[in-house]
Amino acid sequence: MANQSHTIILEQQTLNKNSRAWRDYQSVSQAMNGVTLQFERFLKDMNPTVPHIQYNLKDLEIYIDQMPDLSALVFDPKTETYIPCNKAWIKEQVGIQLRRQAGKR
Repeated sequence: MANQSHTIILEQQTLNKNSRAWRDYQSVSQAMNGVTLQFERFLKDMNPTVPHIQYNLKDLEIYIDQMPDLSALVFDPKTETYIPCNKAWIKEQVGIQLRRQAGKR
């Protein structure tokens, strides 16, 4: 799948079906940044008095696993269709994205 493909993230934050939402991004990497930023907001909400929150990839993977539903639809320009991707794929892509960002520092 091309990294620059339009990507839709489908999520359900809690067991309440009203927590279902979707977000669209211009690329897989932007979508993975969106998942990571959402996790960081979750951590800040859970720890409002902590000025600097640290986490590792395993923490992010646990967060993803605990979500009732999280998936992605990635546009394939060859077939002009969206390919469904599960949590395992999202965790793999988030890991790639975070390692790429860490390498730039």
